[in-house]
Amino acid sequence: MSNRFSNVLIPVISVLLGIIAGTIIMLVSGYNPISGYTALWQGIFGEVYYVGETVRQITPYILAGLAVAFAFRTGLFNIGVEGQLIVGWVAAVWVGLAFDLPNIIHLPLAVLAAALAGALWGFIPGFLKARYRVHEVIVTIMLNYTALHITNAFIKSISGKDSTDKIADTASLRSPFLEALTDYSRMHWGIVIAIICAIIMWFLLEKTTQGYELRSVGFNQHASQYAGMNVNKNIILSMVISGAFAGLAGAMEGLGTFGYASVKGGFTGVGFDGIAVALLGGNTAIGVIFAAILFGGLKIGALNMPLEANIPNELVDIIIALIIFFVASSYMIRWLIQRYSKKGVK
Repeated sequence: MSNRFSNVLIPVISVLLGIIAGTIIMLVSGYNPISGYTALWQGIFGEVYYVGETVRQITPYILAGLAVAFAFRTGLFNIGVEGQLIVGWVAAVWVGLAFDLPNIIHLPLAVLAAALAGALWGFIPGFLKARYRVHEVIVTIMLNYTALHITNAFIKSISGKDSTDKIADTASLRSPFLEALTDYSRMHWGIVIAIICAIIMWFLLEKTTQGYELRSVGFNQHASQYAGMNVNKNIILSMVISGAFAGLAGAMEGLGTFGYASVKGGFTGVGFDGIAVALLGGNTAIGVIFAAILFGGLKIGALNMPLEANIPNELVDIIIALIIFFVASSYMIRWLIQRYSKKGVK
């Protein structure tokens, strides 16, 4: 069995195992799994409004997943996507409030501000890793909390309350056309930006010399340095690009879904979900898109389960956790696939 086919098959098997395990949990808990999954399906595709909300949820998941996947493909583990997302969110909203510009300038400027803020937040652990060999996991975890409290203080200082005003229409990603098309859901043009970013990641890593260097450094820093590559520069660049994707995820929320920024008592969770999206997607651009579709669908569809099947939507969180568990157990699944395929050949 080819390695490429195996890489596709393992996430599919992990999803199926997660659903089967979720079915068993429902049965043991006294719930009807058929009713539960029917309600889940109806919550995603039952009405055009739900479809719009699902696409809206998928949008930041794609970008958060790309942020994690890009860093992982280059040998780094960016746990700070949540913090980079938050600073990107606030930066985008600030630009949306602070300037009075035509739409053709205002919206791109707000989106760019989010990417730059996320990139700056990613630069810090990248620089510390490159210059002082400080592990990026520790730094990014701490920067999540730093981002949360700094942005909360910033929002209070500029607004004098717990949330900002609504951004100007010229900086908004909202689309009356898409809203009307989906029965006035919160679907917006951010999905286009997310797909473009996935294409950019694929092209950069697979089709450019710089992408080859980034992947090479991820595979083996010493060999890359021996070959004449600037390892430290590539480490920093990787975290900066990863942070930019995360900042754009924040822009999707600030400029699209909500249109404002508010003081947060905790994390949004989107950045951490991005880790699961990247893992399930095999850290590839196309894989991240499909994984984001699955996770976004599960998150939105779960809201319908208590209404139609009287099943707590926390069960979907359990199913997601089980899917991640089986993805993490990919070595065992791969071993079983290889063993089965060898028996089939005999």
